[in-house]
Parts: sequence; C-alpha cells; structure tokens
Amino acid sequence: MTWETFLWTTLGAFLTLCTFSFLYKDNPFYKFAEHLVVGVSAGYFALVLYHQILIPNVFDKIFDGEWWYIIPALLGIMMWTRFSRKYSWISRWPIALYMGIASGMAVPREMHARVIEQMHSAMINIIDMNNIMGNSFFDTASGIAKLIVFIGTLSALFYFFFSKEHKGFFKGISQFGIWILMIGFGASFGYTVMGRISLFVQRIQVMRDWTVVAWADEASGAFAVFWIITFGVFAIWAVFEIRKYLRSKRSTA
Repeated sequence: MTWETFLWTTLGAFLTLCTFSFLYKDNPFYKFAEHLVVGVSAGYFALVLYHQILIPNVFDKIFDGEWWYIIPALLGIMMWTRFSRKYSWISRWPIALYMGIASGMAVPREMHARVIEQMHSAMINIIDMNNIMGNSFFDTASGIAKLIVFIGTLSALFYFFFSKEHKGFFKGISQFGIWILMIGFGASFGYTVMGRISLFVQRIQVMRDWTVVAWADEASGAFAVFWIITFGVFAIWAVFEIRKYLRSKRSTA
C-alpha cells in the first residue's frame, strides 16, 4: 500500500468522523467538513462548466467562424451585471430570455415524461382477458398488478375531483385513492431511507478500509498512531462537551 493511497484513505476517514460528529451537535469539526465539501464541489463544477460547456460551445464555435455564437456569449456577460447596483437591470433581460426558453423546452418534455408516458403505462386492454390472466401463474400476477395500477390511478384521480361531494360510491373510490397515495408516498420514503442507509454503509466501509490499511501496512504505523491520538482528542472533546451540558442543565434546574 503506497503512502499516497493511505493518506487519501485516512483523509476520507477523518472527514467521515467530522461529518458524523454532527449527530452530537454542531461543532467546528463538522463545519470544517461542510465548508470543504461546498468549496470543493463549487470549484469542481466551475471547472467542468468551463471546460465542457463554455469552451466547446462558445470559444471553439466563434474561432471556427460561427460568429453568431457571440450573441449568447454577450447574453451570458450581461448576467454578470447582477453584481452591480447601477447596471443590475441589464441582467433581467438575459434571465427573462433564459427562463422563457427553459420553460418552453421543459413543459412539453415534462408533460411527455410525467403525464403521457405514465398514462400510457397505466392503460391496459382490460377487454382482452389474455392481457390480465395471461398463460401462466407469473403472467397472471403481472396482469393483476397492471389492473391494480390502473384502478389505483383512477381512484387517486377521483380523490382530487372536488366538483362533486365525496359521498356514497364516490366516497369509497376516493378513500381507496387515499390508500393508494399513502402506499406510494410510503414506498418513496422507504426508497429514500434505503438510499441514505446505503450511503451510511459505504462510509462505514471506508472506515473499515482505513483500519485495514492502517494496521496491515507497517510503513503506516506512524500515521496509525497519529489517528489514534486524533480519535482521543475527539473523545476528550466529547467528554468536556457532555460535562458542560450537564452543568448547564443543573444550573437551570
């Protein structure tokens, strides 16, 4: 294991601990990790935008003789007048143009992806029994699932139909629509939680890799001792913070 690999692994372990320290309360270690992430991300995306968007789409186009690309370049420069109190009004024109074009492009795309395609996926030929029952057990389960999705979609839409009072048969369909919505929200929330747990497991694996590297490589012994001292500092700081908290609770009691 090279010193460079061990150094980066150690840095990742340290920043992981700094981030986890927020579970106790906000502290300088967490602030350091937070500011580092924001700064590195901003610098990285600035370089990406410069090399992958600005240079190929503006400078290269202009130098290749496509002079009309000067117009979007000027519009981009006009946006920087936002930082001037006197000329900030100039930035409203390119921003308005950008928002108008972006909205015009996003609305049909979102309608197609989130409405039309979803409607197409929810619609099945319920008259054709082969589409529902299928030719085997697994086909039957798939067909029933599609039928449930179709009925659930209609029931959820019925719930948001406010031009008629929800009572009688209409109330029953609306109540079933509420159940469908709750199931959908619960599944989305569970998927989000599992994604966060996956990130947590990945960070725990980073800590495991650091311990393997620290104790398996004899050349890393000095760094291992250094990190043991670092963890000790974390523990001592936590003890002092807890004692301070207990004293404040006793004084207010």
